Amino acid sequence: MTTKGFPEGFLWGGATAANQCEGGYDQGGRGLSSVDVVPFGPDRMKVAIGERRMLSCEEGYSYPSHEAIDMYHHYEEDIRLFAEMGFKCYRLSIAWTRILPNGDDDTPNEEGLRFYEDIFKLCKKYSIEPLVTIDHFDTPIALIEKYGGWRDRKMIDAYVKYCGVIFNRYKDLVRYWITFNEINMLLHMSFMGAGIVFNEGDDRQSVLYNAAHHELLASARAVKLAHEIMPDCMMGCMLAAGQFYPYSPDPKDIWDGFEKDRDNYFFIDVQARGSYPVWAWKRMEAAGVKLDLREGDEKTLAEGTVDYISFSYYASRCTTADPEIFAKHQRPGNAVFKAVVNPYLKNTEWGWQIDPLGLRVTINTLYDRYQKPLFIVENGLGATDKVEEDGSIHDPYRIDYMRQHIEAMRDAVNVDGIPVLGYTSWGCIDLVSASTGEMKKRYGMIYVDKDNEGNGTLNRIRKDSFYWYKKVIETNGADLSWEE
Repeated sequence: MTTKGFPEGFLWGGATAANQCEGGYDQGGRGLSSVDVVPFGPDRMKVAIGERRMLSCEEGYSYPSHEAIDMYHHYEEDIRLFAEMGFKCYRLSIAWTRILPNGDDDTPNEEGLRFYEDIFKLCKKYSIEPLVTIDHFDTPIALIEKYGGWRDRKMIDAYVKYCGVIFNRYKDLVRYWITFNEINMLLHMSFMGAGIVFNEGDDRQSVLYNAAHHELLASARAVKLAHEIMPDCMMGCMLAAGQFYPYSPDPKDIWDGFEKDRDNYFFIDVQARGSYPVWAWKRMEAAGVKLDLREGDEKTLAEGTVDYISFSYYASRCTTADPEIFAKHQRPGNAVFKAVVNPYLKNTEWGWQIDPLGLRVTINTLYDRYQKPLFIVENGLGATDKVEEDGSIHDPYRIDYMRQHIEAMRDAVNVDGIPVLGYTSWGCIDLVSASTGEMKKRYGMIYVDKDNEGNGTLNRIRKDSFYWYKKVIETNGADLSWEE
């Protein structure tokens, strides 16, 4: 095993989202958000994709995210644990409705502003660089009721108003920002990604592409505003990444994978380059989509390109143009990205396929496409963990997953020469899963005593992976070994 590590200043750390870890959903003046009303259970995906209208917390449903791991009251303890691991960077999100409870209030909520200010100051105390996602699946319910979510252009001004508040408040505390979490998820989980509930008779393609246009304009305006208020800041975009492999050498399968990759990169093409690619115009034309393109929009997009590309990576995907093969070999697990089973890869408990080399492929593909620095802001393994009688938690499966992916990232940096700014493992502390809404699917290197039914002490326990990752950071990625 090579002992070569990463460049000096590489930002090692972990990542969370407000709606999956904070809890306190109705405390401190916080308003109701889209993620608060997506329930745990069989209706979760229907709500997340905009098929089932649920704009309040209904009786008979469970909402584990309402308390989550209660980081709202435990953040000091949690950040101390991150510091003990040696974090150089902590990726977190701001809950829009903790700052502006209705999404566009004239007066921001001071209690919410102070909450994040205290977190950022504590991070700075421990020399941890905050990496802040402005909107992590977080559309205020009041704006969904008022405008229908991101289908309406008025959302742009509301978002930019929110950005102005947090940029001015945190300009001396935060350098790295991300405008939207996994922006391409808008096309797959429309309510989760954009607060969109489909109505009878909707031209869904038009609704989605126009919502995308509005988010892209909002992102561009936020980038420009941030550079005016914080000249030294770094503004990034983010996608849910993972290459689509063809199931066979059949040219039709290769083209199918190519087209699905394009769907994934659609948003980032605009955010990185400042204009729509020609194929996107043709695709919208073929679908009969009339984009709400107004005077000044193209100039806005051109002036608001991002400084770096961030992305999540959990698995690659495999696809075929043959519907019979697709039906026969459809991959279980992740219901968002439809794919077929890749016979060369192993699966996680939840059916996600493990492909470390795919991370290197994705890193190279993104840099070849955009020539901008990259930041891996989500990567990790969801698994069931067992607490032993002595209180220890042995998770060699998580260590092995992370080790292999970090090795692939190291090859991309040292062998391929790709500029990667940092790596923040997803769910560095256990939190509520975004895809399933449960606690049982754990990603963390810190265990939180909480189950799917809400039982538990909320005590934090260091897993074996905690100590392993601490050594990885101490050696700047040079030593990835582990012995139980």
